[in-house]
Amino acid sequence: MSQHTAAHPVPALRRVVVTGSAGFIGSHLSRALIQSGTKVVGVDRRDPGTDATAGANLARLRERPEYVHITADLRDCSIEPLLIDADVIFHLAGVPGVRPSWGPRFGDYLSSNVLATHRVLEACSRIGTPRVVVASSSSVYGPTDGAASAETDRLAPASPYAVTKLAEEQLCLAHSGKLGGPSVVALRYFTVYGPRQRSDMFIHRALQAALTGQPLRLYGDGHQRRDFTYIDDAVTATIAAGAIPAAHGPINVGGGATASLLEIINIANGLVGRDIQLEYDHAHSGDVITTRADLGRAHKVLGWQPLVDLHSGMRAHLEDLASQHPSLSRAA
Repeated sequence: MSQHTAAHPVPALRRVVVTGSAGFIGSHLSRALIQSGTKVVGVDRRDPGTDATAGANLARLRERPEYVHITADLRDCSIEPLLIDADVIFHLAGVPGVRPSWGPRFGDYLSSNVLATHRVLEACSRIGTPRVVVASSSSVYGPTDGAASAETDRLAPASPYAVTKLAEEQLCLAHSGKLGGPSVVALRYFTVYGPRQRSDMFIHRALQAALTGQPLRLYGDGHQRRDFTYIDDAVTATIAAGAIPAAHGPINVGGGATASLLEIINIANGLVGRDIQLEYDHAHSGDVITTRADLGRAHKVLGWQPLVDLHSGMRAHLEDLASQHPSLSRAA
């Protein structure tokens, strides 16, 4: 696990709620919190008893007495009982993905990312939850000129998903400004990767293609650049955002450097010793050319900086993927 930098020692959290706890970031966050002595109430609409991905993500958490899992949908469940005596709610629940947000599924994005968040914030105000950390996204920036995006930059979301994430963080910040509202930190995550990353994400797909020899579908020419953030670094920043009293408003969480999709493929080739076969497809609407995080505010406010480089992070991701699927061979 990455360690927090020394600029701002992070106070221990006593009891928290993590929504979306059966997801990629949520499950890693929940585990890190209980390892630090925090009691965690995890909330997710996916039942780990019937949903394979949720069950795998929570496999080592559910046996821990410090973790309590609640299967509930924030769009219609009673939220106040979940928040009783919580120091922080880490609100990570929501529907992800740029491409599926176009078309008929937009209603689910709207209800899950915006309307459910409104219910969470209303409950926080009624019960007096002091701090909310909400998962936002680098997608709120939209197309850029390639320079690092700062929290004060103009926002121009280029997909329905990005529109809902911006609405979500703005809704949370609006609630924080009203009397009795919680203090809010909106973390703009830049392409988080690592063990248990969603199977539709590019690094996961590239590593799986390298392991199996199956072709990799590449949307666009592969020169798109992303700021890739290793999961341990993202978790460390998230915990700091919940614990440091001075934290407020939007904060970027990035990996500290960018890489093109073709560079990711080359790293995967080198790690496995097999050249990935590519199948080219057209770029999708809403996929921007470059994402890059200005991390000045994260360092100043949270005392945080990313510590895991891309090669090391992809190696750890690969080892986990291979361990979960012993039948996959690295041999060419």
